Amino acid sequence: MNIEEYKLLVKKYTPKEDRIKNALMAFITGAAIGILSILIFQILQSYNINDKDANIWTIMILILMSSVATGLGFFDEWVSKVRCGLIIPITGFAHSITSSALDYKKDGLITGLGANVFKLAGSVLLYGIVSSFILAVVEVLIHV
Repeated sequence: MNIEEYKLLVKKYTPKEDRIKNALMAFITGAAIGILSILIFQILQSYNINDKDANIWTIMILILMSSVATGLGFFDEWVSKVRCGLIIPITGFAHSITSSALDYKKDGLITGLGANVFKLAGSVLLYGIVSSFILAVVEVLIHV
């Protein structure tokens, strides 16, 4: 069997993904996270918490929920069903940090957890900080 035949065979048996279904599921899941965020925010406001603090608490609650779901093993199963709708928001960032922490906890606090906790999230942090700095410089130059 040559390489072309092999590629055709692989293509024939590779399952096809329904991109429209995946996009719809991601949209619905992202919308559900947004609605959940609004509900949490409104509940916090009903306890006379100001907007700034309610925003912070809402984000912290979402991070806690996704970290607990990761620790209990639910998050990966949900991601396989709903795709990017669950991993793009802050919940995905929290999942990446929590899963790294869980993967390396057996190696100890320093060489395991401390050295690897940002393994998946490090690139997001790096490029987020660099792009924020560049945009801040551009804004300062525009307003000078």
